[in-house]
Amino acid sequence: MEAPPGFAATAVTYFRDLQDRICAAFEKEDGAGHFEQTEWERGPDHRLKGGGRMRVMRAKVFEKVGVNVSHVWGVLSEQGMAQIPGAKESGGRFSATGISLVSHMANPHVPIVHMNLRCMETSRMWFGGGTDLTPALPYDQDTQEFHAALRAACAGYRPDAYDEYKAWCDKYFYLPHRREPRGVGGIFFDDLNSGDVEKDFAFLKAVGETFLKIYPPIVARRKATPFTADDMDTLLTKRGRYVEFNLVYDRGTKFGFQTDANPDAYLMSMPPLAQWK
Repeated sequence: MEAPPGFAATAVTYFRDLQDRICAAFEKEDGAGHFEQTEWERGPDHRLKGGGRMRVMRAKVFEKVGVNVSHVWGVLSEQGMAQIPGAKESGGRFSATGISLVSHMANPHVPIVHMNLRCMETSRMWFGGGTDLTPALPYDQDTQEFHAALRAACAGYRPDAYDEYKAWCDKYFYLPHRREPRGVGGIFFDDLNSGDVEKDFAFLKAVGETFLKIYPPIVARRKATPFTADDMDTLLTKRGRYVEFNLVYDRGTKFGFQTDANPDAYLMSMPPLAQWK
């Protein structure tokens, strides 16, 4: 099934390569587990075309981690058209590709992590994404190193990018009904189109490379830290908050519902265990 021409076809090649390298790094850090891959594709009678490559690992260090790449195109529903920039002008026609990652860790001292990068084309084209940490038991060292790496990635794009995208992340990853942030933040950006596609795409790739560089060392530092039953209780409660955010507020989850995507793919962010009190 041939994808329509456009930049998304270029972006998906990078996303697949990044997926390969992230999975290899995570398997190395786990030392025991391996990712299971599921290929999915829309049928010939479906209103949308395309598919994706879903990878999930349930193992020793990574209790559950999903790293998914998708590339879908077609015509959005009326609901989707109303929420996607440029969709009304394109008559609902779109092409979208992205990589999405969520990792839930077995040790409460290792932070949950999320990373997403995407390219969307309607009557116009833009990029979006970001990455953030959600620790159950925060460490200043981890938080500071994570943010310092993202600041450096943003500095190569434009001087004020980190401050803007950090503030956007803090505002976006917030649970209004709980009056609390989801985690310790990171960066988030959307509808990114400076007029220089290559510059914007280079920044997108810089975020992906920065994630791959900074998160595995955090895992290595914390994965063998002893923990208590109270620590695990804290983790499961934090995971409950994660579920609340992703099902109620997360744009990626909503986009999955709107485009009738593979539910196993866009719901892979759900943890294997969680609790509410």
